[in-house]
Amino acid sequence: MIKAVLFDLDGTFADTAPDLAAALNQVLQEEGKAPLDFDMIRPVVSHGGIALIRLGFNFSDQEVNEQHNDFERLRQRLLDIYLNNISNETTVFDGIEALLTKLEANNIAWGIVTNKPGWLTDPLMEQMGYTQRAATIISGDTTKERKPHPGPLIYACQQINCLPSECLYVGDAERDIIAGNAAGMTTLTALFGYIEAHDQPESWGADAMIKHPEEIESFL
Repeated sequence: MIKAVLFDLDGTFADTAPDLAAALNQVLQEEGKAPLDFDMIRPVVSHGGIALIRLGFNFSDQEVNEQHNDFERLRQRLLDIYLNNISNETTVFDGIEALLTKLEANNIAWGIVTNKPGWLTDPLMEQMGYTQRAATIISGDTTKERKPHPGPLIYACQQINCLPSECLYVGDAERDIIAGNAAGMTTLTALFGYIEAHDQPESWGADAMIKHPEEIESFL
């Protein structure tokens, strides 16, 4: 019996791509570069600021790993812009609100487990109006480990007093499924999320793949 549903944040619970894309394009314009098409940015959003700056400015793996001076400056600028515009266009995905209402009506807890740092997660959840409704919100810096380590998911279960085997985890990235499986949860891949063209979600090992949040109901 499922007693709790946990969601990844970007690309699973909330469609944050419009605001992150706008922030990246503002940085590009400030640096004298042409903005990128939204369709090019959207699939990369789940991988955070590092991946977005790498996309926009074509940094090599070596430059990223060595935290090239320009790279870190641009990444910080992106995050500053994003923080100040964090909920301009961001909404939960279609079907999420209806699902949350049903979960709450049936006393099934729900929460967020994301790699997004708390200083971004907390204001976003607050501005969207979900902070008080969530049974737990675990950010990328809440615990010592981050996904794909199962630690954050196990900690979330401890907070809401349920076993991992009683929990469903939904995510749109391979690290979400790896973490959920390692924690002993039922895992669902959100195909409506930010999945890149070269990704192979069918190989991630999730218990199922879903195209819309309403499909989550059948797993409860």
